[in-house]
Amino acid sequence: MPAQQQGMLQNLPVFRALVYNTHGGTDPRGSAQLSVCCSGYCQQNAVLVPVLFPQDKQKEEDQFDNLEKHTQWGIDVLEKYIKFVKERTEIELSYAKQLRNLSKKYQPKKNSKEEEEYRYTSTRAFLATLNEMNDYAGQHEVISENMTSLIIGELTRYVQELKQERKSHFHDGRKAQQHIETCWKQLEASKRRFERDCKEADRAQQYFEKMDADINVTKADVEKARQQAQLRHQMAEDSKAEYSSTLQKFNSEQHDHYYTHIPNIFQKIQEMEERRIVRIGESMKTFADVDRQVIPIIGKCLDEITKAAESVDHKNDSQMVIEAFKSGFEPPGDVDFEDFTQPMKRTVSESSLSNSRGDGKYEPKFGGKSKGKLWPFIKKNKGAGPEDFSNLPPEQRRKKLQQKVDELNKDIQKEMDQRDALTKMKDVYIKNPQMGDAASVDHRLSELEQNIEKLRLEVQKFEGWLAEVEGRLPSRTEQARRQSGLYEAQNTSAVNSCAQDRESSPDGSYTEEQSQETEMKVPATDFDDEFDDEEPLPTIGTCKALYTFEGQNEGTISVAEGEMLYVIEEDKGDGWTRIRRNEDEEGYVPTSYVEVYLDKNAKDGYKSLQKISE
Repeated sequence: MPAQQQGMLQNLPVFRALVYNTHGGTDPRGSAQLSVCCSGYCQQNAVLVPVLFPQDKQKEEDQFDNLEKHTQWGIDVLEKYIKFVKERTEIELSYAKQLRNLSKKYQPKKNSKEEEEYRYTSTRAFLATLNEMNDYAGQHEVISENMTSLIIGELTRYVQELKQERKSHFHDGRKAQQHIETCWKQLEASKRRFERDCKEADRAQQYFEKMDADINVTKADVEKARQQAQLRHQMAEDSKAEYSSTLQKFNSEQHDHYYTHIPNIFQKIQEMEERRIVRIGESMKTFADVDRQVIPIIGKCLDEITKAAESVDHKNDSQMVIEAFKSGFEPPGDVDFEDFTQPMKRTVSESSLSNSRGDGKYEPKFGGKSKGKLWPFIKKNKGAGPEDFSNLPPEQRRKKLQQKVDELNKDIQKEMDQRDALTKMKDVYIKNPQMGDAASVDHRLSELEQNIEKLRLEVQKFEGWLAEVEGRLPSRTEQARRQSGLYEAQNTSAVNSCAQDRESSPDGSYTEEQSQETEMKVPATDFDDEFDDEEPLPTIGTCKALYTFEGQNEGTISVAEGEMLYVIEEDKGDGWTRIRRNEDEEGYVPTSYVEVYLDKNAKDGYKSLQKISE
């Protein structure tokens, strides 16, 4: 191989060098030639023909196969990476969906008790965490969207383009191989024809010489042999010229094939493969950048969660609990000493609410109705409570009444706004009759005035109850003990009568006749008829009074320390337990004043309580 061609081969790109065998330093295809030796005439006119080794042609085809497999492997890697990113986006979407569902699951329901619980700082912090987790989920959706558009979409289009480009390059390579094979076949045909003509010319020459040396052959035969030999020589010369022309053409085609066409095709394949490698590297960088772009927003979400956690104020929450559940009652006073050493002169403490134990039976302290009658405040939970919320403890009742007054004032304001709007509309109609009839709004204005008046009456009614409750609530500095009483408004005279009877009695008690007279003095209320036919609530257990409690407000019941009673309703979170002394006396006591024993079999509770009382 010439030095110039060797230098060109050394500078070929990687893929172009695949088609050459550089180990020996020579190219067996470029200018290597074969002398076809022919006897006689042909030996004097030897022709150089190129040698195209079959194994070299096979090597070229093998290199095409190797490159085809390698580039297909590169496309498979690219498609595998696209599939990986696609699955990552699906994971991000699924994770975001699960986070949103989780946040939605623990969100407070509107207009529910759970929503009221979110006024505490700890629950507000939890609500802020849920909201931030919703935003956090949104960032994972952004990751999925960006990866889908910037990586999956772009690479999918690029893969389609890459497949088309690869197909085009290998098509050109196969076409070049077919062309050089066609040229080689033409050269082989021309060579075989030239070789055949040379052999024919050699045989014709030998025959002519034999005929010319034979004296027995006629001159005509010799001349005929000579003409035949000349004809064969001319045919050999023509075949030689054709073969020489075909050879030059093939050498030129072969040179272009191995030094121009195939290297250019391999160069394009190499550039295509390098672009694929660069593209997948850029996609991996984009993969990281998409995550990195949302990190500041995710960090901000986490900062907001931390800020919400730091806003939790335990003192404020405790104060809110106190304000929500305070009852307005003063703690019970000291229990007076009862001297039982003088059976006939037993004294009863004015502050003690325990029943007389002389007969070992419970006697109601206040006058009541017939057996089976329920007091108004122990109406069974079949619907809404009393309109004035008299079934609640004082502080809770005050809050309910204040809330009702505020709601009514809001309704009044809405009605007044509508009235003002209609009044302005009526004025416009009066000034511009073509816009409408002013008399058409009079009926609606009349209705609004009636509604406003009704609401104002309701406000006055609830404000009166509110003033009554606020007047009953003691000041925080008041230390005076309260006197026992179940109904302040209705039973004041009955209680005073009972107290006078006790004072006038030598043993501190009063007779059965006095008790019956007291019962007759208690006026019947409007609630009596409503509860005549209702059954008492079933007992769910028993309880023991740990301290003496003087139930002065409506809905409460007085108990003495150590007294055993029924439990008919557990504490519902407001700090009060509903109990029953007998079938005529029920009410609420502070949960902290009693020790509750819940009984699985409620029917056996009354028997056990009777035994304990005896």
